[in-house]
Amino acid sequence: MTITDISQRKRFLAQGNVYLPHIAVIERIIDETPGIRTFHFNFKDERLRGEFTFESGQFGEFSVFGVGEAPFCISSSPTRQDHLGFTVQRVGRVTNALHRLAVGAEIGFRGPYGNGFPINNLEGKNLVFVAGGIGLAPLRSLVWNVIDNRAKYRNVDIIYGARSPADLCFKYDLDSWQKDKTVNLFTTVDKGDDKWKGKVGFVPQVLEGVAPSADGAVAVVCGPPIMIRFTFPVLEKLGFTPEQMLTTLEKRMKCGIGKCGRCNIGNIYVCRDGPVFSYAQIMNLVSSEY
Repeated sequence: MTITDISQRKRFLAQGNVYLPHIAVIERIIDETPGIRTFHFNFKDERLRGEFTFESGQFGEFSVFGVGEAPFCISSSPTRQDHLGFTVQRVGRVTNALHRLAVGAEIGFRGPYGNGFPINNLEGKNLVFVAGGIGLAPLRSLVWNVIDNRAKYRNVDIIYGARSPADLCFKYDLDSWQKDKTVNLFTTVDKGDDKWKGKVGFVPQVLEGVAPSADGAVAVVCGPPIMIRFTFPVLEKLGFTPEQMLTTLEKRMKCGIGKCGRCNIGNIYVCRDGPVFSYAQIMNLVSSEY
């Protein structure tokens, strides 16, 4: 690199570059399922470690140098500051590269981006968390946020399911929530095995059986699109209005800052205006798009 190149780079950094990632180090890797891993990381810059803040529901752009970057929600809670975390299902080039990394590897991080869950508006409410598979990743951040500030919220119901017992993520969290007498946890699988003692059935069916009250409540739903599609009608049947239902739209996001246009729906950019939306907002998005 020439002196001129170095000078240009210094001026470039001084002006600020939204595409330039911070360097972070992977400190722990947890195998959630055969194809899903959770990564704990911290920034190399100690000053940034102390200053970094985020909201439950926000996401970051994570990069493997020489391969590319992709957006993932921050699955750790802002109330627990010893590490940051994100959870990745191995499905493509970047996710496969992430799964090949080991503890001590350096990655890039841009963020946090997005609007996060309206945590202040949830205070004093009954909360119903509904998740499927890796969809528990963004919700666990909010769940721990609520539990760590438990006096601010009323009843907490968690309905979580996966295809099989082996596909359940965050089993250590499920154990903790099961033992927590201030939380009502209901786990289910589409198909059990010889060791499974829990519920068997699809998440929407279990939700309907649990039948949480819609009075003074907010439901937060995350999971596969097909699960979300069948969960909203159940919530409506239970008396929840579209304004009382929240979810995240993440599938179409790419750049994280509303520049590439990939997540554009009408005049909305999911990465910039979301990824958290109420069902009422989503209904308006769909009607304006089509």
